[in-house]
Amino acid sequence: MDKLRFHDMTLYWLEGGVVSFDGGAIFGVVPKPLWSKRYPANAHNQIENATDPILIRYCNKNYLIDTGIGNGKLTDKQKRNFGVREESKVKENLESLGLTEEDIDVVLMTHMHFDHACGLTRLENNSFISAFPNADIYVNEIEWAEVRNPNSRSKSTYWKENWEAVAEQVITYKDKCEPVKGIQMIHTGGHSEGHAIIRLTQKGETLIHMADIMSTHAHQNPLWVMAYDDYPMDALYAKEKWMREAYDNEYAFIFYHDAYYRMIKWDSKGENVKSSLKRSKESYITHSSAQQQEARDQGGKDERSRIYKLHI
Repeated sequence: MDKLRFHDMTLYWLEGGVVSFDGGAIFGVVPKPLWSKRYPANAHNQIENATDPILIRYCNKNYLIDTGIGNGKLTDKQKRNFGVREESKVKENLESLGLTEEDIDVVLMTHMHFDHACGLTRLENNSFISAFPNADIYVNEIEWAEVRNPNSRSKSTYWKENWEAVAEQVITYKDKCEPVKGIQMIHTGGHSEGHAIIRLTQKGETLIHMADIMSTHAHQNPLWVMAYDDYPMDALYAKEKWMREAYDNEYAFIFYHDAYYRMIKWDSKGENVKSSLKRSKESYITHSSAQQQEARDQGGKDERSRIYKLHI
């Protein structure tokens, strides 16, 4: 597991599963010759996406950002269509830290699409039960309303088996909430109408999790939004707002879906990377040797200062 110490918080990236979504859907109208320079695709035009929940150990409690794709939730057809390489190992990861699913105190759901919410429940005796029975589950009130009454588009991703068993654990909020001092959820809309981002603040420093309005480091350009976004202009405006604030105030970005980076901190212009944490697990879909050479040739990498251009 990858680990990041952030003052009084310790973050762990658990293994929630690996999917391979269509690159055109993930990058929307951006031409492949552009996005493929930053994020590689396989022969089927699929790009690798981790679905890795972020465990935050803080103030003697355990907080979890999103829950992965779970186990046994997807049909063989869905596994094929979504390019599933791995299912969840969250339970095993927790055990390696001396924890169980019962030890999770709070689950912070950025939104309830299946690739974030499948891990909320598990199958036992032919019924779905809560995977984290002692947790408060925070969901934006708009998102929670649509989850229970999806429209013709969203019913394909809001599944009853992911939310019915946890309904009594759900706590909703309107614009923002702070489950504990230093952890804030903020409604943005965009990817879904009830989509939220998460801001972690400690001793004057901030980590920001943009969830699916900036799902990977390659989505840094505010104009690069997903075809999956229900409200793409809202996603664009939210990205512009929060990325400008992040650059101006030296926030670092953390990721759930990125197959290559866990954290990246850009400079105030968003041009150079000041520090980063790479995903230690080797990706199934890798960059070509030519792309790697281009990164070395053009990156201006300086190991001493850890400031370099990001060309992948």
